[in-house]
Amino acid sequence: MSSSLTKGLRRSTSRSKAKPAAKSAKRAVKAKSPSKPKATRAAAAKSSARSAAKVRPARKTAAHSKSSSKPTGKTRKAAAKPAARKAAAAKKPVVSRVKTTQKQAAVRALRPTPAPPPPPRPPTQDESAALVAFERAHKEFARGRFAEARNQFRILVDKYSQVAEVAARARTYLAIAESRLRTESILPRDADSLYDRGVIELNRGEYVAAQEMFERALKREPEAAHIHYGLAATRARLGSIDLALESLQRALDLQPNLRVRAQHDHDLNPLRNDPDFDRLIFSNPS
Repeated sequence: MSSSLTKGLRRSTSRSKAKPAAKSAKRAVKAKSPSKPKATRAAAAKSSARSAAKVRPARKTAAHSKSSSKPTGKTRKAAAKPAARKAAAAKKPVVSRVKTTQKQAAVRALRPTPAPPPPPRPPTQDESAALVAFERAHKEFARGRFAEARNQFRILVDKYSQVAEVAARARTYLAIAESRLRTESILPRDADSLYDRGVIELNRGEYVAAQEMFERALKREPEAAHIHYGLAATRARLGSIDLALESLQRALDLQPNLRVRAQHDHDLNPLRNDPDFDRLIFSNPS
């Protein structure tokens, strides 16, 4: 009994001695490490919680990206379509284009080429003679010899009626010549009446008709200065500068005092830039 009691006392004493030693060691550790205030501890806890919260979503996004990188059934089909098209385009043979061009060339070769136009046919003997007769009659018409032109056009139409084109033109000039001859039969006969008619046509702006009236009047009275002057004014309006100066020269030779009238006549305005006009109007009469 005494030995057991002594063993128990020894154990209790050893335990009691160990406890103060452990407590003293803890106190020594606490004394070495500085004590942190409660506020700093709370802040540290919050920062650690925030960092943990940041790290967790990052892990989730990484997992999500891994899952999204895996193609689904639809994406696999969409990605497979361009690849299938490229493969089909690569499989198409280039020879098909060559074949189509060869076919087109063959079709073009089969088309008939248009024949070149035939060379112009030389005129026959009747056509050449009809053209010569027409030119002769037209010269008479241009000179104002309507009676002679009418007779030649009539002969041409009767003789070369088979030459359709020339005969048609001859009929047209024949009708005009006959109309002018009828007008001549209505016109007055004396020079003064023709001059008055020419002045009326000049004032109306019918310069061609006025020129014809003055020319007819001069045939009946060639030395009439006022008729030469009217013809000069009409030719100036028509733009025949040289002929107008000749007529004006003739009028001033016959009647020098017409220079005063010519200085202010608006019908002679087209002649004023010509030096010959200044010489005629402003030079002293000899």
